[in-house]
Amino acid sequence: MYTIDRTIRHAGTAFADNLATIHGDRHQTYRELAGRVASAAALISSISAPGDRIALWSLNSDRFLELFFAIPAAGRVIVPHNTRWAEPELVYATEDAGARLLIADRDPGGLADSVDRVIRLDTGEYEDLIDAVDATGDSASALVSPSPDDLAGLFYTGGTTGRSKGVMLTHANLLANAIHTQLAQPMHADDRYLTMAPMFHAAGLYSALALPLVGGSNVILPGFDPAIALDAIEQQAITGAIAVPTMLAAMCETQAATPRDVSSLRWISHGASPVTLEVLRRTDRLFGCELIHLYGTTETAPLAAVFRHEETHLDGDRAKSCGQATPGVEISVVDASGGALPTGSVGEVVVRGPNVMVGYWNKPEQTADAFLDGGWYRTGDVGRLDDDGFLFLVDRAKDMIVTGGENVYCTEVEDALYTHPAVLEAAVIGIPDEKWGEAVHAVVVSRDGETVSEADLIVHCRAQIASYKVPKSVSFNAEPLPKSGPGKVLKRVLREPFWDGYESSIN
Repeated sequence: MYTIDRTIRHAGTAFADNLATIHGDRHQTYRELAGRVASAAALISSISAPGDRIALWSLNSDRFLELFFAIPAAGRVIVPHNTRWAEPELVYATEDAGARLLIADRDPGGLADSVDRVIRLDTGEYEDLIDAVDATGDSASALVSPSPDDLAGLFYTGGTTGRSKGVMLTHANLLANAIHTQLAQPMHADDRYLTMAPMFHAAGLYSALALPLVGGSNVILPGFDPAIALDAIEQQAITGAIAVPTMLAAMCETQAATPRDVSSLRWISHGASPVTLEVLRRTDRLFGCELIHLYGTTETAPLAAVFRHEETHLDGDRAKSCGQATPGVEISVVDASGGALPTGSVGEVVVRGPNVMVGYWNKPEQTADAFLDGGWYRTGDVGRLDDDGFLFLVDRAKDMIVTGGENVYCTEVEDALYTHPAVLEAAVIGIPDEKWGEAVHAVVVSRDGETVSEADLIVHCRAQIASYKVPKSVSFNAEPLPKSGPGKVLKRVLREPFWDGYESSIN
């Protein structure tokens, strides 16, 4: 199987004159990108040892992409840092990984104390070092030849249920995902793909190795802004993009208010967290292209399932499916003891395939807990499969609310809330209740100029879902809901005011 270095070298020859990246005013062909990757890999090789972990703390850019390729190509391990983490979180991930070199696009502050050396992307230092390597003319001679089973990256999870864990992905894992992506959702040499999700996250990198397989172009935005993203689609004739649901909703709001020409789009994919049907229906109306639901986790590198032409099913039984397993991947649903459940039964979703991680860095017990016999990775998601292998996610196991002995899945309640015209954002959480154990609570952000009351929303939901699922209470946020770097709503932040006091009262 190919390794990352071989993939980029091949693209540099097979698609030499194809446009590889666009970032602001910088354009580079695959020949130029392959040359930059070779120079960066030589630089990394000259200042580190094989197997060293190298932290990268940066916004999206073409330089981020070349380092994502170059660090593993040099036989080292990339550790991308979440740009929204606080310093203690950054320090933890850096020290847990044992990274001694940090490459950053900003002043590292106290994080510099955790490493031996910092190279700055924003001061010209990195470019000067690359120029020095190029001046020697022997960049290729410094390279090692990694094997498919060598570790390529440590991708730290968000830590929503505790300390972040470093997900260990090999060259083989990442290339398997690229091939699965191309088989399930083919890209072409004339595609222009928009990267706007953060590249430290699986959603921002899932196509990074698929595009070089076919010679497609990667248009990279530093971060997400709905107006800038829509401008890029119009000006760069973007053919495909991925957005997490909160991004998708924001783009719909902006496109509805100030329409752009988005006729170049062939598809928009979405993933990383549950999406409501109302957001999908609005996306279909405003963008008129194929909608593709992607399901996966960082641990699956990330794709596990794909639902093509989702827009044709928005009023049917499969409206809430996230698709079928990608080629090369197996999906099953199991009970609490790990036994396979019959079709249609609800249980934990498990995944197996060459894209699945080898484990969590320095966490053997958590690695063991994450796998069942036979190499099945336990996702922690609750779902079911239909007769045709379509996966329906019910909820995250940790997000499910148990009220009075009944299971309430937050996404179903959120779907009902989003159909109210005054609701811009909604998140449903369980809060402590002396009688029921947990009560369903909704946190809502209203659209500008719209007014809606708690009673209005409760009545609205009661007309659509069973009474035990209807929110018992609603609170309103004046500001957008808190989100992680990848754009997922941070429900743990919403829960804290309710559960912290409750827990202290019973300790």
